[in-house]
Amino acid sequence: MAEVIRMPKMSDTMTEGVIAAWNKKVGDVVKSGDILAEVETDKATMDMESYYDGTLLYIGVEKGQAVPVDAIIAVIGKAGEDFQSLLNGSPAPSAPVEATPVAQETAPVAAVPAVDTSNIKAKVVTMPLLSDTMTEGVIHAWLKKVGDKVKSGDILAEIETDKATMELEAYEDGTLLYIGVEAGKAAKVNGVIAVIGEEGANYQALLGGAPSAPAPAAQEVKVETPKSTAPAPSTPSAAPVHASNSNGRILASPLAKKLAEEKGIKLAEVSGSGEGGRIVKSDVDNFTPKAQESAKTASSTPAPVAAGIESYEEISLTQMRKAIARSLAESQSSAVDFQLTMEICMDKAIQAREVMNQASPVKISFNDMVLKACGVALKKHPNINSSWRDDHIRRNQHVHIGMAVAIAEGLVVPVIRFADTLSLSTLAATTKDLGGKAKNGKLQPKDWEGNTFTVSNLGMFGIEQFTSIINNPKNESCILSVGGIKETVAVKNGQFYATNIMKVTLTCDHRVVDGATGAAFLVTLKELLEEPYKLLV
Repeated sequence: MAEVIRMPKMSDTMTEGVIAAWNKKVGDVVKSGDILAEVETDKATMDMESYYDGTLLYIGVEKGQAVPVDAIIAVIGKAGEDFQSLLNGSPAPSAPVEATPVAQETAPVAAVPAVDTSNIKAKVVTMPLLSDTMTEGVIHAWLKKVGDKVKSGDILAEIETDKATMELEAYEDGTLLYIGVEAGKAAKVNGVIAVIGEEGANYQALLGGAPSAPAPAAQEVKVETPKSTAPAPSTPSAAPVHASNSNGRILASPLAKKLAEEKGIKLAEVSGSGEGGRIVKSDVDNFTPKAQESAKTASSTPAPVAAGIESYEEISLTQMRKAIARSLAESQSSAVDFQLTMEICMDKAIQAREVMNQASPVKISFNDMVLKACGVALKKHPNINSSWRDDHIRRNQHVHIGMAVAIAEGLVVPVIRFADTLSLSTLAATTKDLGGKAKNGKLQPKDWEGNTFTVSNLGMFGIEQFTSIINNPKNESCILSVGGIKETVAVKNGQFYATNIMKVTLTCDHRVVDGATGAAFLVTLKELLEEPYKLLV
């Protein structure tokens, strides 16, 4: 009997995987233990083994395609065996499985209207796209009402976008037959907001067909400003730059018009700095009459104009970047965090490290000393080694410290297990091994799961102080941010002396850890690093 192969859950935070490569093709004979494919998870690229013997009958996901956990990606069975019944109940979203159903489901949406609209002498007016980030607009005010005569170029309404309040011009001559959105209400871009046409035209037929295929905005309305958002360059002697419609009417905001009228300023003499040269309030406020302007700028030279080409590239999200975004967003929406910062004198730690590295088989770093100190301090302050579990707090008796490692694709957090029990040389060897695996993409689920506390160190980049976001509030309640060691001048008993200071910042989930609890932990950490012999006993 044929067996379906589903996308496995390869990490505790994995929700989908990307097929990095197929190592078998349809028709190949497969044995249990063979590597079917390489799967890119949110942590690393891992091998996916087959648990069945047989022939690979079906591949439902192409290389490079993302698939949710538990979705069907392949079928293994006897050569020639009918496996279609297995796919019919599949949740897999892959193109080979879903292509036909999707087409059948979406077909009714694009159905031809029952009424022929080709001879209806009316046009729908849709909400235009007035900015690159606009998704909907609010009708600030209607300047025409149903039954009014409308000419091309007339202002129908004022529309409030995500950038400004702008005027909507009519494109057609006729009568305003219908208003579909009241003043103060929002409408989606390309949503029908009005109809203009001959009196008595059957516009209801247009409204019935409009949602499936709204007419392009360019055929329905004139947007008062061109799409370019860059104001035209000008010199003091140049004519005013402003936007105007096909009838020569200068475009200005309602407030700018009112202000210009009060001040007796002709809009034709005002240069617009708004979108596409539209005149706004600040243009009127800063307007200087030509006579004064000429006297003021006669001896001045034109300001240089910046020139260049705007460009950008779209970067697809990797599974790791998606996971980082999802995890940190969840952390910020759930954990109620606060930060505590402390300075630690590292003079004795520097001396101790030099001595220890003379005897240690593995070079001990300052980060290793911080990790060891955290392990010891966490045993003394178990409330820090805890996490919020909705209806209770989990206080861990073991100490598993996550070590943030930056790699080209993003950030991974391999876990040092039972960090408090490891000697400094053993801990140093462990961090180097995990760091190497992280950079080479060789980490396995056991390497990154189960942290109860995390340390993030940016000192090697010259960062003096920073704050971190709690990695996973379900596992931990605190993360320690470690800055670089900086030589500075201090004062003791009225005497100046040179010393080496390292700043650390503890981010705490206030649901679990109070300020005094976090401060007590930092005091212990400071004591251990300023008297490093205590790390050895």
